Amino acid sequence: MDNIYLLMLIAITVLAVVDIIVGVSNDAINFLNSAIGSKAISMRTIMIVASLGIFIGAVFSSGMMEVARKGIFVPAMFNFEEIMYIFMAVMITDILLLDFFNTLGLPTSTTVSIVFNLLGAAVVMSLIKISASDTQTFADLGNYINTEKAITIISGIVMSVFIAFSVGALVQWVSRLVFTFQYEKKIKNFGAVFGAICLTAITYFIFLKGLKGTPYYKDLKGLVQGNEILIILASSVLWLGVSFAFQAITKKSILLVVIAVGTFGLALAFSGNDLVNFIGVPMAAYHSYDAWAASGIDPTMFSMEVLDKKVPAEPLLLFIAGGVMVLTLWFSKKAKTVAETELSLSRQGDTHEKFEPNMLSRGIVKSSSWLSDALSAMVPKSTQEKIGKSFEKPATLALTKDQSINAPAFDMIRASVNLMVAGVLIAIATSMKLPLSTTYVTFMVAMGSSFADRAWGRESAVYRVAGVLNVIGGWFGTALGAFIAAGIVVFLIKWNPQVMAPILLLLTAILLTRNYLLHKKKSNKAVEEDSLTQAESSSVQGVIHESANNIANVVKRGNKIYSSAIDGLAKQDLVLLKKNKKNIVKLSEEIDNLRDNIFYFIKNLDESSVGASNFYINILGYLQDMTQSLEYISKVSHKHVNNNHKKLKFNQIKELKLIDETLETLFNTTKNAFDSQSFEQIGDILNNKKEVFDLVTEKIQRQVERTRTEESSPKNTTLYFSLLLETKDLLTATMNLLEEYYKAHDSSVEPATIEPETLVADKEEE
Repeated sequence: MDNIYLLMLIAITVLAVVDIIVGVSNDAINFLNSAIGSKAISMRTIMIVASLGIFIGAVFSSGMMEVARKGIFVPAMFNFEEIMYIFMAVMITDILLLDFFNTLGLPTSTTVSIVFNLLGAAVVMSLIKISASDTQTFADLGNYINTEKAITIISGIVMSVFIAFSVGALVQWVSRLVFTFQYEKKIKNFGAVFGAICLTAITYFIFLKGLKGTPYYKDLKGLVQGNEILIILASSVLWLGVSFAFQAITKKSILLVVIAVGTFGLALAFSGNDLVNFIGVPMAAYHSYDAWAASGIDPTMFSMEVLDKKVPAEPLLLFIAGGVMVLTLWFSKKAKTVAETELSLSRQGDTHEKFEPNMLSRGIVKSSSWLSDALSAMVPKSTQEKIGKSFEKPATLALTKDQSINAPAFDMIRASVNLMVAGVLIAIATSMKLPLSTTYVTFMVAMGSSFADRAWGRESAVYRVAGVLNVIGGWFGTALGAFIAAGIVVFLIKWNPQVMAPILLLLTAILLTRNYLLHKKKSNKAVEEDSLTQAESSSVQGVIHESANNIANVVKRGNKIYSSAIDGLAKQDLVLLKKNKKNIVKLSEEIDNLRDNIFYFIKNLDESSVGASNFYINILGYLQDMTQSLEYISKVSHKHVNNNHKKLKFNQIKELKLIDETLETLFNTTKNAFDSQSFEQIGDILNNKKEVFDLVTEKIQRQVERTRTEESSPKNTTLYFSLLLETKDLLTATMNLLEEYYKAHDSSVEPATIEPETLVADKEEE
């Protein structure tokens, strides 16, 4: 196929647009999260400021494009055909890898992805060339790879993790020591100075240092070089004046300006550093094709040493790329999913933790606690107390984990530090033409500042550390995955380009579409009708009525779970039993979440309604008892069928169905009572509870008789007794819950008139 290379170039161009979309979706957190987390300025303003930064920053990228051309491999060692195969493999694997992380909601590094994609594809192509040569050996691999530059890039990326965390923690600790959490008082006096320092750092390092990576620097070189100190001093005076004027005129904090300018600057730095990750390879492919087409030489004979030469920037392509990045920023839903991860790990208050603790996170937390205690012993108590006062948080209303999601994740001091430190570090790297990972830097600065701010307290440290370790582990996974995947893809393309290239492109389109639809379905998934809700009322009567909805939902879902377990046993339906196990685990987790918020519930009660706490705690306890019984019934049913044990006998199934029908009537009546809030029905249910208990007791006795005379399967006997005894426990927990609710409702409405004699008689029988 004569025009296969033109088709490959077109495919790479299309892939470049897709790569920008998936890349920006992941990297948007880098410059948005500080402003979003502080909620200092509106979301619309944040997006407009970031969009301007991205678009303007696109022109800063030309100096970084050399990384894709010759930063990882030696172009002269490859011919045109091999280079096109490498570039095609890199684009395919880069898109799929980034989209995979976006779907998971994990921030990863587009820089690491592109670097290791290039490295993996180049290494495999080099090995293919070496294996086909009679004179070369594996030792010659170093001739194909730009080892020194690759090591510099990789080591810089790794070092950025530790540097960003350390610098972020140090700057935040000093800032908090000066301003404390009640910074509103001190910001009036020292805010202008702090704002001037932040703004000076942002403007100098991003706008001036960043210029060194662009072709425009030569025009300004004479003005900048040798005048750095003068520029810094002039900038400090200018921003100090702006800060004082802003606070005096608007009566608002200068930190608003810092966050806005910092978001703009960080978006600009991101665009300048990361655009190479998305269009560096396509631009190199375009220049390669242009040079080959003009030469008229066979593609397998045309050396790509042309890529060693510096080429002029393509301003039009940079602006188009900038436009695509801006559109992605506004319309990508996956960007919001990725942002939630970093915000949850840096949030000052308690929240729903996204990660479970592991052995390593527990070990790190314990070691850190031990080290902290050891260092504290060396510092005088008076000094510790003085420092501790700066980190005392103001007394505020205790927010539940659900409420904390809508509250600011941290204050404007931390947001300003995050933006300033991250912007400075990224701009320094850009000026040195190092493709520093903006994700690594911004994420680790945010983690360092939250650590210094004591956001990782004893209540959340193991979860937050586990989250950071998961993200960092994902970064190493990115590197390894990119290297291996790119190597495999380039091998397949080299093996049969006419067949494999279209297949791989089609597979890429299918996977992207599938991930998009799955994410869209997950994002648009409304709160389920029967999901449980946290009680937010501060009065006894309010809590009683709010709890009615939860009880109705648990009873409805519990009824379905119990029936599914019996049906699954009767039909030996392993799929139904497996699904049933998942449903009860979900219900149990929702009740656990309600119990986790008991602290906030009690904290926010009115003084006159503290008695509601006992009722609420007891109700949750009985709901948990119900779910534990259902969980056990689901588990033993699934285990029995999964282990391929004998089916229950016809009489056993018939008896279980009868119990199920009785329970279904009981649960439906209970649900209707709570749905309609006709609480008089609860008394009727309690009056008839003996009949239900007697039915289960009768079936237990009948199974005892069968076991002595005719039962031959120990497994069936064990299962049947387990189901009946756990059903009895389920009934006990349900009746206890109804009694608790009945008493609480009666006493809150008409304490002296409603208590039924039959309820007292039942209690005496028990």
